Amino acid sequence: MRRLFWLAMGITIGALVVRKLTAAAERITPAGIGGSIAEGLRDLAEAIGDFGADVRAAMAEREVELRAGTGLDAPLPEAAPVPLPGRHSATGG
Repeated sequence: MRRLFWLAMGITIGALVVRKLTAAAERITPAGIGGSIAEGLRDLAEAIGDFGADVRAAMAEREVELRAGTGLDAPLPEAAPVPLPGRHSATGG
């Protein structure tokens, strides 16, 4: 019984080692390297897109704060035209 246990243990460990080595060898091939690069570029593009969305949201929020703080969104007051000295009106006066 003891020998059978160690035989099964050896076969299991051997199979795991072979699987790990096969996966490592596959990653080293040109197709494996290309896949890794493509996956890395996809992750980078996604991160850049997320960063851009965060920046746009923060910019919009800050613009609202600045407009509220400076009063740029307030309506302009209605005022009569101010006559300038030395100028004659268009009515011929």
